[in-house]
Amino acid sequence: MEKISVRAAREAEAIGRQICLQGWIRTRRDSKGGFSFLELNDGSSLGNKKVIADADLPNYEAEIKHLTAGCSVTVRGEVRESGGKGQATEVHAGEVILHGTADAETYPLQKKRHSFEKLREWAHLRPRTNALGAVARVRNCICRSIHNFFQEEGFLYVHTPIITASDCEGAGEMFRVSTLDPANPPKKDGQIDYSQDFFHRPAYLTVSGQLEAETYACALGKVYTFGPTFRAENSNTSRHLSEFWMIEPEAAFFDLNDNMRLAERFLKRVFGDVLEDCQEDMRFFMDRVDENAIDRLREILESDFLHVSYTEAIDHLERSGRKFDFPIAWGKDLQAEHERYLTEEKFRAPIIVYDYPKTIKPFYMKLNDDDATVRAMDVLVPGVGEIIGGSQR
Repeated sequence: MEKISVRAAREAEAIGRQICLQGWIRTRRDSKGGFSFLELNDGSSLGNKKVIADADLPNYEAEIKHLTAGCSVTVRGEVRESGGKGQATEVHAGEVILHGTADAETYPLQKKRHSFEKLREWAHLRPRTNALGAVARVRNCICRSIHNFFQEEGFLYVHTPIITASDCEGAGEMFRVSTLDPANPPKKDGQIDYSQDFFHRPAYLTVSGQLEAETYACALGKVYTFGPTFRAENSNTSRHLSEFWMIEPEAAFFDLNDNMRLAERFLKRVFGDVLEDCQEDMRFFMDRVDENAIDRLREILESDFLHVSYTEAIDHLERSGRKFDFPIAWGKDLQAEHERYLTEEKFRAPIIVYDYPKTIKPFYMKLNDDDATVRAMDVLVPGVGEIIGGSQR
């Protein structure tokens, strides 16, 4: 008997097959006709698999009629065409094996919505919720798409250090890594003596793999990193994270136009894969989180990214007649409200702003002939603002 996922069992191609499903009970409903409807989920899809358990099963009265949300089970049976609405198949169980019970009085994930704040109290169970499960599946799709894209583009995946002694961003806001006793660190000349630390010098969690990736690019041509990054910025906003995963491609002999074209192809590939492979999860986000979630991605896929110089962007903002919270002036960085105006009102499309003033960008970016701007670019999309930053070195 073949073991398959709930996602596979929901497809019409599974009809007629003898299968084995394993997962967790979401709901149970008993029928007066002498059978029970079980809703089973194993995390492979947002939707559940309806299982019909007949009263003739030997453990029907003792176990099946007492199944509650959270119980773990194995179901063996036949996939048949469903007579109900909204699903192509149902499983007629020949055997239901109970592995673990869940007390209906204390199991917290009942059939109702919970706030994300409340779910923090049940960290060991919250991946079973629809929202966190959908996030995990979409994130998995994105990660797979990222690797597929760069591999097909001829980039090599390289691993860069997570613990480092260098501050790639130069901001100084890094998480320190130390084995010294914080209550009584060794000192020399009034300062902490890091020569007695594990690495014999100050060490930190990485803020970027850029430096290492650049050295690899100068040997291998085109490389990318994709891994955890840490920022100790004490900024409690939705745009700042202390830990996140960052993609950093580095390519020898690329100019800024190459960068901009690569960025557009990259976003369209990832968004296209998500819309193709995560349709059910994206509909869930559209219904519960953001009604424009799907339309926004489709519009990006169907749009040509407009290339707008920083100077042109400032000119559009100054002539907009809008009063912004942050003042507009050539030489100042664009803020989220400026980015949203440009993408959502002025151009109504994704844009790539390029050639920024050298005074607001890092030293390593290539200086333009005007001696005032550098070959830097930011990709801005409606509903988000900046989503990619890059430059020609």
